[in-house]
Formats: sequence, structure tokens, C-alpha cells
Amino acid sequence: MPLVAHTNLPTFERLREEGEEVLSSYRAGQQDIREIHIGLLNMMPDAALEATERQFFRLVGACNQIVQFHIHPFTIEGLQRSPHAQAHIDKYYESFAKIKHDGLDALIISGANVIGTKLHEEDFWLPLMEVFTWAKENVTSVLCSCLATHAVIQYCYGIERTRLPAKRWGVFSHKLTDRKHPLVAEINSRFDVPHSRFNEVFRGDMEQHGLKVLAVSSDAGVHLAVSPDGFRIVFFQGHPEYDDISLLKEYKREVLRFYHREIDDYPPFPDNYFNASVCQVFAAYQLHVTHARDLKQVLPAFPEQLVLEHLDNTWCDTAKAVFNNWLGKIYQITHQDRRYPFMDGVDPNNPLGL
Repeated sequence: MPLVAHTNLPTFERLREEGEEVLSSYRAGQQDIREIHIGLLNMMPDAALEATERQFFRLVGACNQIVQFHIHPFTIEGLQRSPHAQAHIDKYYESFAKIKHDGLDALIISGANVIGTKLHEEDFWLPLMEVFTWAKENVTSVLCSCLATHAVIQYCYGIERTRLPAKRWGVFSHKLTDRKHPLVAEINSRFDVPHSRFNEVFRGDMEQHGLKVLAVSSDAGVHLAVSPDGFRIVFFQGHPEYDDISLLKEYKREVLRFYHREIDDYPPFPDNYFNASVCQVFAAYQLHVTHARDLKQVLPAFPEQLVLEHLDNTWCDTAKAVFNNWLGKIYQITHQDRRYPFMDGVDPNNPLGL
């Protein structure tokens, strides 16, 4: 079933324009169908704030459960915002106080940019842990993405992430390690996932603390894992929500950083993302950028239009399947009253009865 446009958030209209089915509140009110309320704690920086909304909304809206999905975006203190981004938040986002009062069936926590090397020293650390601590007791399942995965694992299990020698970014092949877990039911045993990060929590550390690893890459490490109870916390180290151009935008930002002398070395290509034609285009562009940088000339236009047709999305279908499984299980065990996490008879320590 589709998303419900229960607010005037511009993301709803953008998704309609892309062909997604989005119900108006009036139409949704005419259907005798159960609602599922999902929080989206959006901690992404300003440039990615609205894109992150659309990416996660699409994944939720693609699920085929017989249910109406109401998504409630909110954010926390400790994140620097431009006036434009803050105005968007003030107009369209809910407060955490309202979220707590009304309740949620599920919660998605996005990644974030960090300033220092110690997560617990970031300004958003305490507000984030306040949200997570509440959700752990009151929400059926919490899905953590990238930075949120690292923060919650550190908070819950004392595992600090490890800095990698170089940025891990690109599209990587993954293999299931537990094909019987309900989260990965009916998906391919091997599939792609984008990654973009400088840090990692390793499989051995996860399993030593009882986490269940469900999908891993020989090149990119763990992508998908769950808490020891099997469901209450879902961890993504990769970015299955990414659009087909998300890594292209990141590559463009890195090129701009090189041109503005914020970094010394020209950025490498994201792994397994550009085909030979795209590599050829950007190899030629690198020469122009380097020349313009050295001579302090105007940067030539980024050749985005020359490469778009060559960018393939090889991860979206699997991402939709995982989200479908996740929300389907929440639908089966969550309480009718979204202020409570489980229906009667569900064991919080083993909610799926595995």
C-alpha cells in the first residue's frame, strides 16, 4: 500500500511527480486499513536532508503490506543547520516530544556527518542516545543506517568503530550468511549494496557481542546485522537507500574539494560504480580540473549529462525486499496502539520467536 501524505512535506509531491503512489489524508480516511507509523530521525547534513527523506520514503512506499504508512520526520539538537534547512525542519518536521507522546511502530535513524574522531564527543551524541533509549523501550524495531549503526553499537555494546586506511566507497557484492532469517526471506543470496564511509565495525567484534550478521562483503565488510534478540535493532553499514546518482554526487563533491584545495589528492573513482565509458569521461575531466586548479582558472562544468545513462542501480530491488520483510514483521507483532511496542504474547527478548 502507498504512503499517506498526512502533512504538506514537499517530499510527498516530489514522489508523486516520480510516479510513486501517495494517498491524500482524505482518501486514506475512506479506507478501513490499519496504519503503521514510522519515525525518520534525519541527521544528514543540509545538502542531503531532503534527498534522504525521499530515499527512505521510497523504500517504505514500495512495500506491499496491506497497511497505510505514515512517516514522521524529525531531527535532534547538536547538528549545524543553515537557515534554509532549519526553515524546512521548522515547517515540516515534528518534535521529539510529539513523537514520544504519540508513539511509533518503527524508527529509522539516518547517518550523519561527524566533526571529530570520537562519536561520544559529538554534540549530537546525547540527543541521539536519548532518542534511541526511548525507542528501545517503546518501538517495535529500530533500523540504523551507517553512522547511526556505529553510534548505537558503541552505546549498546562498547564496540568503537575503526578508522579505515582510505574511504570505502562504491558498490560492493554481498553474500547472505543466514538465509533463514525473516529479514532476508526471498532475496538473492548474493546482491549489491553501496557503501560510503571512513570507518567500520568488524564482523568478529559484532559476533563476539552476540549480534547476528546476515549479509557480508569480502571487500566491504558487514552490511546487515541484527541485535541478539534477532529484530529489535537492525544495523546497516551500507547505504541501500541510495539513488543511482548518489555516489556520483559524492564524487562531484570530492572533485570540488580537490579544486578548492581542501584535499591534496584527486579523488579515486568509487569502486565498481563507473563503467569503462564513464571512467574515460572522468579521466579526461580530471586533466581539465587539475589544469584549472594549477592556473587558478574557472572550474569546467562537471560532465554529469554525459554519464547518467551509464549508471546502473543494482541494489534497489534487494533493498525494497529487506524493507518489505522488516515492515511486514513489524505489522505482525506490533500493538494496535502505537504507544506500545508489542501485541500481547510477544516476547520482547525474542519477538520473532526464532
